[in-house]
Amino acid sequence: MNDERGGDRLLLAVSIGLTLFGVIMVYSASAVMAKYSYNSQFYFVVRQSIAAVLGIAIMLVLMNVDPQLLRRPLTVYAVLLISILLLVVVLFLPATKGTHRFIKLLGVSFQPSELGKFALVLFLAYYLSKRSGEIRSILKTFVPCCVVTALISALVLAGKDLGTTVVIGLVAAVMMLAAGVPFRYMAVCALPTVPVLYWQLFHVAYRQQRLKAFLDPWQYARDEGFQVVQSLIAIGSGGMHGLGLGQGKQKMFYLPEAHTDFIYAVIGEELGFIGAVTVVLVFLIFMWRGLHIARAAEDMFVSLLATGITVTLVMQAFFNMSVVLSLVPAKGIPLPFISYGGSSLLLSLTAVGLLLNLSKQVE
Repeated sequence: MNDERGGDRLLLAVSIGLTLFGVIMVYSASAVMAKYSYNSQFYFVVRQSIAAVLGIAIMLVLMNVDPQLLRRPLTVYAVLLISILLLVVVLFLPATKGTHRFIKLLGVSFQPSELGKFALVLFLAYYLSKRSGEIRSILKTFVPCCVVTALISALVLAGKDLGTTVVIGLVAAVMMLAAGVPFRYMAVCALPTVPVLYWQLFHVAYRQQRLKAFLDPWQYARDEGFQVVQSLIAIGSGGMHGLGLGQGKQKMFYLPEAHTDFIYAVIGEELGFIGAVTVVLVFLIFMWRGLHIARAAEDMFVSLLATGITVTLVMQAFFNMSVVLSLVPAKGIPLPFISYGGSSLLLSLTAVGLLLNLSKQVE
């Protein structure tokens, strides 16, 4: 399925398809609210469409750049340094909904944690492949990788984004294990995170309330469990075939964040079980093609970078869908390619551009 000029054609089709589907669903989920809040039903979909066009353009450019640029130390460390600086800067900016996640400039908002995830993936792929002959060395290989992972994770967590912090940690662990780092190293490294997670879940007031709402959302249906309950009502209302595109009711001021973190609930309500399962299957196809590139690559850098990009996007997707279905406690993680959000969409398509570039190097 690889084209010498365009890379993995199925992966390309899936990525563009998800993006275009996301634009349609953003309009469906946001039109009523946009008309009420901004006096234009197209407020959100226009911005998402602009991000989609820019993202696809960047993806097509990155497909054809010199692959050696990706592994140059200047590229890797520049991206890493910029992402760390942005994660620091955002902590000193005014909070948005009680969190420090967005940098807003000239009416455009950017989420540094989105860049931080992929900067870490690029760094780990570069560093682990560079140390391939010393992969079991604790001081030369394992410690530097852990330090950089911990730094980015700590900055993201300082911005009150536990969900993304968990995704970052899991992706880093998968990449190190794929590189051949012994599992016992990872187990020892994970021990200090246990008390941190315990504190964040059980001693941070709003997270404690979210955890209670997760265990029994209907008991807290008027406060912390409201969003999850409305999400489940939307999913249940869709039945097998859905109410029809644009015909959902929960998005009409019942379901908060209908066009962002909970857009999968709108998909379930309007397109039904069939639509919701189709989205899952498409992400599984994405995972299949991404991991195929990683498996087929003879070059360790290519293999690890493909693994990191694929796992990051797919893990985030299934995390988001699990939140919507109340399988895990509520966290603010967007559904890649589909949720409203320029920075998430741009960086997801940028990552896919790199993945397609890698696919051209795999026979």
